[in-house]
Amino acid sequence: IYFLCDPRGVTYNLNQQRLKTAMSSTKTSVSLLAILGALMAMTSIAIDIYLPAMPVMEEKLGGDAELAITGFLLGFAIAQLLWGPISDRVGRKIPLFIGMVLFIIGSISCALSTNMTEVVLWRIFQAIGACVGPMLSRAMIRDMYGATKAAQTMSTLMMIMAVAPIAGPFVGGGLLAVGTWQLIFWAMAIVGVMMFAALFFLPETLPKETRAPQSFLHTFGNYGNLLKNGRYMRYTLCVTAFYVAVYAFVSGSPSVYITHFGIPEQYFGLFFGINILGVTMVSALNRRLLRTYTLDVLIRRSLAVAVTAAIILAALSFTGIGGLWGVVAPMFFIFSTNGIIATCTNAAALSSVPTRMTSAAAALLGSLQYGSGVVSSALLALLSDGTPRAMSGIIAVVIVLSALSMIGAPHKPHKQNVET
Repeated sequence: IYFLCDPRGVTYNLNQQRLKTAMSSTKTSVSLLAILGALMAMTSIAIDIYLPAMPVMEEKLGGDAELAITGFLLGFAIAQLLWGPISDRVGRKIPLFIGMVLFIIGSISCALSTNMTEVVLWRIFQAIGACVGPMLSRAMIRDMYGATKAAQTMSTLMMIMAVAPIAGPFVGGGLLAVGTWQLIFWAMAIVGVMMFAALFFLPETLPKETRAPQSFLHTFGNYGNLLKNGRYMRYTLCVTAFYVAVYAFVSGSPSVYITHFGIPEQYFGLFFGINILGVTMVSALNRRLLRTYTLDVLIRRSLAVAVTAAIILAALSFTGIGGLWGVVAPMFFIFSTNGIIATCTNAAALSSVPTRMTSAAAALLGSLQYGSGVVSSALLALLSDGTPRAMSGIIAVVIVLSALSMIGAPHKPHKQNVET
């Protein structure tokens, strides 16, 4: 705690040497990774625990429950573009504290909502706070590590944060079994309070001397420069297209598994969680593979596996061969590759920009990555016919597009911008 929290209790101005000293402690490293992993899991906490309640909420409140996911992802995507430049100016911790307060308020307000319109609006507000955690946890990792070490650290965080999407649907189903859908949002508020307390034990990874000195307007101009950065945009578009597929499954799976295949709500978490176990195992493997292969090679090979599985998924879904398992098995392989694709593209993209633009780069990347869920929801609403075909078709098309974005990508190792 001495190394992590400023003794004055007012500012958190750690220089790089002090930060490295803090990171040298095993206890400090473990606690730091646990908190960062929980911050990165805020998206899963706010979405996955809600999935089993979607049919019930539609019945009780009317309207389309998928819009609550769409609203959340829309707010999540847009707000990151604001928080990125702010954190480059004021540091990482102040936005984290503010964001967690907004998440708590949004969660409580969702629980008190009386119709679907109110839920959707408060989900947008909730997302404005929730987006700070995943975005700034990536930025903090980039503050402390170079590209390869950052990818290894993100793989570790993927294993930690895997608890949320596995436990989320189970917790949501359990809460529905003993109470109403409102309990789910009260549970989110409690998690928000716990995370607020945990933030006091995080270091400030962006010292004052390295913060952006320009005005906010000038800082927002970094987005224009990022859009012109071909290397950065290649990895950003790759993971964005891949996440259209991820959110097509997240949004479409409750209807496919519960309504079409008739799986009981309390068992939905089992079928959803098996994919997260795959991500966890591949994330663990990724840490070892990074000792031998470059980020580009790992991304390419993972995409090859994902494309193959996506084509099989579409073929089985459109022909009806395999039934439920014709969806479950291919989705396991597709989802598992996220353990490499997400971590490696994030690390590669952030290593392609100057340190002073890290937060803006993380914000734009996160905005497109998580905002891709809006595309998924819109396509499902337009094309869904109550069968797995629409979901599977969308997944196959966008994963092929994700793979095409990496054509011509260099194989050379990424420059290590920060020694650790």
